[in-house]
Amino acid sequence: MSNLLAEIQEAVINGQAPKVKELTQAGLDAGQTPQEILNEGLIPAMKIVGEKFQKGEFYISEMMISARAMYAGLNLVKPLLIAQKTESKGKAIVGTVQGDLHDIGKNLVCMMMEGGGYEVIDLGVNITSEQFLEAVKEHSPDFVMMSALLTTTMESMAKVIQVLADNGLRDKVLIGIGGAPVTQRFADSIGADFYASDAGEAVSKANSLLLER
Repeated sequence: MSNLLAEIQEAVINGQAPKVKELTQAGLDAGQTPQEILNEGLIPAMKIVGEKFQKGEFYISEMMISARAMYAGLNLVKPLLIAQKTESKGKAIVGTVQGDLHDIGKNLVCMMMEGGGYEVIDLGVNITSEQFLEAVKEHSPDFVMMSALLTTTMESMAKVIQVLADNGLRDKVLIGIGGAPVTQRFADSIGADFYASDAGEAVSKANSLLLER
């Protein structure tokens, strides 16, 4: 990895958005490809940030500052990737479930999935099972990804899965769930395809499952 990519990683981790933008532009000017900056600079940095958050070394506010810094670089490379007609890996519908208005985790997943080469449809927060159903019908996604930050709203995830099953669409999508109170055991109990503890893991697991399909 070049020194420049290492500097981009460090700037993202430290939440230095202007520096990330400056370094990303410098990298592009020097002939670094958008894919290299994305895959070797921006995404690995957010993976480290996610790990720090899990260990209690970062708070949510610090994680969001790092995410904004990552976007300062992503905003520069994304148009170039689109211009190159980089083929989307797949399509993901992302939303926070009914009764829950938290959007930090969802926003991070959207950023990371988009940065990882996926087309993302962000449904927003407080999304009902019927809204998830209609979105699946409209967009025919590869993934449905749900977030819940409250224990009281976790059951809404099970309801979404049931509604998709009732309408014959459950087997047509891969379902991922996450959020502070969510666990692997809960994911298994409601029949989700995967659980991710952070946004970086969500992308990794999405990549793995897509290869297995």
